[in-house]
Amino acid sequence: MSANLSIPQLLPMPAPLWRRKLRRLLGHRGLMLGGAILALIVLAAIFAPLLATHDPFDQNVAQRLIPPIWHAQGSWEHVLGTDKLGRDYLSRLIYGARVSLIIGAAAALISGLIGTTLGVLAGYFGGRVDALISYLITTRLSMPVVLVAMAMASLVGGSIEVVITLLGLLLWDRFAVVTRAATQQLRDAEFIAAAKAIGASTPYILVREVLPNIMGALMVVITLEMAHAILLEATLSFLGLGVQPPTPSWGLMVAEGKSYMFFKPWIIVIPGLALAMLVLAINLVGDGLRDIDAPDGRH
Repeated sequence: MSANLSIPQLLPMPAPLWRRKLRRLLGHRGLMLGGAILALIVLAAIFAPLLATHDPFDQNVAQRLIPPIWHAQGSWEHVLGTDKLGRDYLSRLIYGARVSLIIGAAAALISGLIGTTLGVLAGYFGGRVDALISYLITTRLSMPVVLVAMAMASLVGGSIEVVITLLGLLLWDRFAVVTRAATQQLRDAEFIAAAKAIGASTPYILVREVLPNIMGALMVVITLEMAHAILLEATLSFLGLGVQPPTPSWGLMVAEGKSYMFFKPWIIVIPGLALAMLVLAINLVGDGLRDIDAPDGRH
């Protein structure tokens, strides 16, 4: 007599978390596109001395306003042409990427330190601490960033250092709001209670337990605020209150070419497109990081 023996089916082991996230990353078209554009701009900024064909500060009025290579009067000596002072536009564009990335990254770092500290303290302690920090956040949100930055820059003068400081002190509110909400969700979690039970200090809990668990949300906010800072720097430079000549800045390049926009539109189109591509790439990276960090992994 034969008996049907049932062999239990072994369930496949789930893939490690890092492998699942890597698969999501490689399958996210927006993130890959934005990351590729951002990587090209960052590499161009890092290797600017090797890529720039001319000194971005050298002036030659005899060669002013040479059109780009795709125009009939273009020259391979100046692939993207020259500006009103005869400076090579490609070289100034490459070095301008350095200015935008440095200001965007430094401003996001300063504002992130301020906002994250305030948000974590408010979310973890609650009570009067939360009320005080919430009041500070409301006060900051009531102030228009552009007008305050313009007023302060006009008082102290425009420079890269001033722009970084102003934007760093004005763009911390989103960090505070996001980290406050995320910390409130974590402060009653079991691993926080376990850390308290074994006698862990409050700074240890905040740095080693809370911060690593809100890092995904912070990365998204960092990309958004970096793009915001780059746009604000371009706005201030366009108005003459940010980066000062002859430092190459994309906003300043647009300002210097605005009087030629109807006759030689490439003067403002080239830096304008570069600025738009950089901000778009950073936003695509931020959106992709948010999607990858989502529990269901939906794109």
